[in-house]
Amino acid sequence: MASPAQQLPPGWAAEWDQNAQRYLFIGECLASPGLLDNVASLDNALETATGRTQWEPPFLDPEAMNRAASVSPPPAQTLHHTKRRQYAPGQTQVYYGADTVVPPPGPAYGAVPAPTVQQPQLFTPGLAAGDGQFAQQQGAPQPGAVPYYGAPAQGEPEYINAPGFGQGPAYQPPGVNALADQFSHMNVGQKGLRLFTTNLLAAPPEPLELHRPPPDIVLPPNSCLSNSPFANSDPSYQRSTLNAIPTSNSLLQKSKIPLGLIITPYRSLKEGDEPVPLITDTVIARCRRCRTYINPYVQFIDGGNRWRCCMCSMSNEVPQLFDWDQVRNQPGDRWARAELNHGVVEFVAPTEYMVRPPQPAVYVFLIDISHNAIQSGMVATATRTILENLDRIPNEDNRTKVAFIGFDISLHFFSLPADAAEPSMLVMSDIDDVFLPKPTDLLVNLTESRPAIENLLSRLNEMFQDNHTIGSALGPALQAAFKLMAHIGGKIQVLSASLPSVGAGALKNREDPKVLGTSKESALLQPASPFYKTFAIECSRAQVSVDMFLFSSGYQDVATLACLPRYTAGQTYFYPAFNAARTEDAIKFAHEFGEVLAMPIMLEAVMRVRASKNLRMSAFHGNFFVRSTDLLAMPAVPQDLSYAIEIQIEDNITAPFVVLQTAVLHTTCYGERRIRVITTALPTTNNLSDVFASADQIAIATLLANKAVERSLTHKLEDARDAVFNKMVEVLSAYKASMTAAGAGASAQLAISENLKMLPVLLLGLLKNVGIRQSAQIPPDLRAYAQCLLTTLPSQLLIPYIYPNFYSLHNMPPECGTVGEHGVIMPQPLPLTSERLERHGLFLIEDGQTIFLWVGRDAVPQLIMDVFNLPSYEVLRGGKTTLPVLDNPFSQRVNAVIQKTREMRRGAYWPHLYVVKEDGEPPLRLWALSCLIQDRADVLPSYQQFISQLRDKVSANSLFSVNGSSY
Repeated sequence: MASPAQQLPPGWAAEWDQNAQRYLFIGECLASPGLLDNVASLDNALETATGRTQWEPPFLDPEAMNRAASVSPPPAQTLHHTKRRQYAPGQTQVYYGADTVVPPPGPAYGAVPAPTVQQPQLFTPGLAAGDGQFAQQQGAPQPGAVPYYGAPAQGEPEYINAPGFGQGPAYQPPGVNALADQFSHMNVGQKGLRLFTTNLLAAPPEPLELHRPPPDIVLPPNSCLSNSPFANSDPSYQRSTLNAIPTSNSLLQKSKIPLGLIITPYRSLKEGDEPVPLITDTVIARCRRCRTYINPYVQFIDGGNRWRCCMCSMSNEVPQLFDWDQVRNQPGDRWARAELNHGVVEFVAPTEYMVRPPQPAVYVFLIDISHNAIQSGMVATATRTILENLDRIPNEDNRTKVAFIGFDISLHFFSLPADAAEPSMLVMSDIDDVFLPKPTDLLVNLTESRPAIENLLSRLNEMFQDNHTIGSALGPALQAAFKLMAHIGGKIQVLSASLPSVGAGALKNREDPKVLGTSKESALLQPASPFYKTFAIECSRAQVSVDMFLFSSGYQDVATLACLPRYTAGQTYFYPAFNAARTEDAIKFAHEFGEVLAMPIMLEAVMRVRASKNLRMSAFHGNFFVRSTDLLAMPAVPQDLSYAIEIQIEDNITAPFVVLQTAVLHTTCYGERRIRVITTALPTTNNLSDVFASADQIAIATLLANKAVERSLTHKLEDARDAVFNKMVEVLSAYKASMTAAGAGASAQLAISENLKMLPVLLLGLLKNVGIRQSAQIPPDLRAYAQCLLTTLPSQLLIPYIYPNFYSLHNMPPECGTVGEHGVIMPQPLPLTSERLERHGLFLIEDGQTIFLWVGRDAVPQLIMDVFNLPSYEVLRGGKTTLPVLDNPFSQRVNAVIQKTREMRRGAYWPHLYVVKEDGEPPLRLWALSCLIQDRADVLPSYQQFISQLRDKVSANSLFSVNGSSY
């Protein structure tokens, strides 16, 4: 039988690629004969080849077989291409023995990945056997599908032959067109989703899997106007739990995978991130019917004068100025417009998007000045931080306003006139009927009153140094701040060090150790007073947002106070047992508070998510107030705050792809009205295997974390845990029934798709998280704060929070901790099990909120000296610490890894560092070991026990369904 290379259509040749050990087929009219000379790998070949280069053989027709050109046969041996990075053995250093550093006897622990054991591939009906590796799919148009850019006919606009224009195919030369038609019938060059099955019983968790991108979005050809790689929004802004949407609700229910959207509309920009394109000409094209913003997935019709909406198919006129360059005052290139090339854009809004002129940024600081707050050093640290960050507070237009109110059991207002350097204080003892004692000079311009503000901040702590008043009138202080700023809107920054005890919103200590771990515990996580929710809704109407910074050595009722940020789109920060005398406590608070002050915030915002026909937003999770059925009111949108939205399929979807678009109308803190638009296009499918292959385990875990917290508040903590476990059982049962040969009955395997194999361990981490963990030892404040984090952290922060990072430092490769092409090189993460701990080792465990440095009891003196500058393990003390930077390479590398850990993620958080000795204080050891979620802990199962529980439950469900179907 002739080889594939001998069965080529005319105009094609085949060359054997020695690197990839397979044929590369080249359209000779378009590809250079020397192309392979510059191709280093299979990936590069696909990326650098022309539109007529492919690995799959072209369409074969009988006539072409007679004219086939013969080529040399390939070598007999076939090698498999692999993408796994290998570390060369023997390239690391390990601390062993006495005071010297010697190479390890064999591969260093954690430096060389263990050889992958090839597991038997589970049978997947209807799918070709794979190689066990993910296929690399690209969402961009594939080879053979790129339209020809011909010259426009006489008198036609330039965009007539632009990519994807109109309804019909773009013009191509006859020969190429015929080949393209042949290829399209066979899907040659089109990469689809490929499903690979994994047996969870034989495939332990691999932490590196969590760093992979989500499954590729494989859109139909010509569904996008643009060839831009940015046409779909980046997953860090918006990601779906499924990257192929089922065409019917019954198909979605069959998969048991929840359909939802995870949105972080204002994620911060790290070094190297592309800024969001800003469209300044105020030309905004929107659908007349569904109000969708024009995006890369619309169609231009009627000679380019109209465009068809990708959601409701309404025909709309193209604005007259859409093709005009207002900067150069000349005709512009339509196809260069950002909204047709980018999935995330921001428009400068015209006046019709404004109810009132853009508001200035307003910050009202409510500072607890009671005895507890002064003694803990909170007031001194807070005022110093504000003073040091006055220049970082957004104020480019010099319109920013600030006010300061102190409170204990009375309210202390500070008058800060612009023409005086000395502030004056007005005290209000009657807190039952709060009013403003002075109509002016309380809320002042930051620039004009700068001398008085600086004077106040430098003296405030001294003014109340001898204050022995115990108690907190937080409620009245909030009412006063609201009266001060309700006509403008802005942010209230609350710094509170004790439980509100007098006036409106007074709370009682309801912490009861007997209730912890029982069915009544969830009551402690619900607000104790209706005042805070009612007040928060008033704030939302007046465009006032509240941030809470809570410091207390005792019970503070975080569950109740967190209502304010929850309904006003603010954030909660918690510092239990804060004491500024500990340098680490002061640094953490000062860093996080400073970052919040410097953060560019989006004011008086409303957010709406639109979707294609037959998709509906059914539930919303996050910090906002739902003003109408689908309009989310957010008085201020901080950076890196995440929102989860559940989606319902109402009727069968007939379109080849759907579009989800998030629009946030807001005022920048610099006084400009803008609209941020985030667009994601996803293909539809009626194939259950595509649904599983497209599932995004990171987005699913994020959505389930939000749902679990909500269920713990409306029902019980136990119900939340059961719901998470049962959802995993449902997904595994659905996969077993539909995708494997052992669809019914007991099985020795636990099958799941390759792209979901980390979902069980992520959900185990969620079940062991402080927010919903089964325990009678977790204080209500800590649990309530953990639930705040679970519902607000973006995926980049949430995943390490439920599945921490675990590194071996004593034997990390020599390049780790040094600066590489993308910053500091991090060690390879280890599975979260204490089996990886070594008695002579140094390990780092971190969850984004806390960093633990675990020191083995047999650590050699040289390691202790190099890292801690101490003579031996015995003199090392555990606990909260700051690591010294010493004059030796290992110390500098360890410090670089810790610094990178603190800086690599988005958000204001600054994790504490704790040194944990293997034989040190039991509470600290247990806290650190609780991060190793694959181990058994107390009543909580190990990963292997969890997987066994899942298998037993799945098998029982299968047997039940078989027995039930016989009746």
